Amino acid sequence: MVVFKRLIRPVLAAGLGLALTAGMAVQPAAAAPASSAADRAASSYAALKKYFGTSNGLLLEQYPNATTNNPYSYVWPYSQATIGALNLAGIPGRGYAYDAEAKARIAGYAPYWNAGTTPPGYDSYVRPPLGQGGDKFYDDNEWIGLSLIQNFKSTGNRASLARAAQTFQLVTHGWDTDTTHPCAGGVFWTQAPWSQDRNTVSNGPGAELGLHLYLLTGKKSYLDWAKRMYDWANGCLLAPNGLYWDHIDLAGTIEKTQWSYNQGVMLGASTLLYVATHDPKYLRSARSIASAALAFYQSGKGFTGQPAEFNSIFFKNLLILDAVHPDPSYRAAMAGYADQVWTTYRDPATGLFHFDPTQPVTLLQQGSMVQTYALLAWPRAAYLKLA
Repeated sequence: MVVFKRLIRPVLAAGLGLALTAGMAVQPAAAAPASSAADRAASSYAALKKYFGTSNGLLLEQYPNATTNNPYSYVWPYSQATIGALNLAGIPGRGYAYDAEAKARIAGYAPYWNAGTTPPGYDSYVRPPLGQGGDKFYDDNEWIGLSLIQNFKSTGNRASLARAAQTFQLVTHGWDTDTTHPCAGGVFWTQAPWSQDRNTVSNGPGAELGLHLYLLTGKKSYLDWAKRMYDWANGCLLAPNGLYWDHIDLAGTIEKTQWSYNQGVMLGASTLLYVATHDPKYLRSARSIASAALAFYQSGKGFTGQPAEFNSIFFKNLLILDAVHPDPSYRAAMAGYADQVWTTYRDPATGLFHFDPTQPVTLLQQGSMVQTYALLAWPRAAYLKLA
């Protein structure tokens, strides 16, 4: 029987300028030394390999894995572990030790690839003979496509670039063409029949993927599609507070939770649009989203009130903005969050992050923290290698 189950994302309660908004409840901590960040990334990835590794190079969904019938992880957590390995490989002076690991993680996408559909793309679960495949999620394919772009930028592997272009074809296939729908247009979240939502997170990273492809190839169709996705999200899911809601369904109902990764992909898309077009309105937009997001998430529970996998995406995009328009507060906010997680949620005996002690540790969150610590060991000059 085809596997249709997908990891359910946790449900939580839901100005321009260089400086952060004054008077925020939590001020960013000073950035940790790069060597400390690199050590933390290496330790976190070693724990990932020890507790989530399998004999064939794929990864487990969680540890312990006894509560799931699946012997391997879904592709969404696998993609985030892969990005963690890519980020480790990018650390100056020591990343070379992870080159083979990053290559192996990229190769591990192959069992998820479904060449038998039109257009082809990555299923949510491994395909026969290892598993029974699963529904395609457009955001899954976008995360993978972005990781392939990062791999191409780092290694020059043209097969990665070609496969990233294939995933973008799938993304554009997911565009809503029914003009009778409320807020017509937008990329759907999934091909699964049980959801007809169009999400910020199926359009923002789609725009980013298109922009990277445009910047690498010069093909204007990529830029046109990226603008189309970006404009749809701004027209349909931008809230009055300058942040983005989650999704809209076909009844026109908007789910108004403001997840950190939604802000990340839209500020990242804004930044890349500025790089691609040199239009200052896009840079103003990116800075505005960053300022509003930092003020919003650094109040109350802070970033630890958001899932770690969402924060890693937000902070990566914040660093991309930092490369284009440097602001020390961006990295400082990231470092403050990373320090808090290290001291509060990490088990020193195993190196695993227990965000909920009543639940198994997930590959998704372990891989996300690898990403965060590794990027804190990167210099600003390298941030535009990210995707």
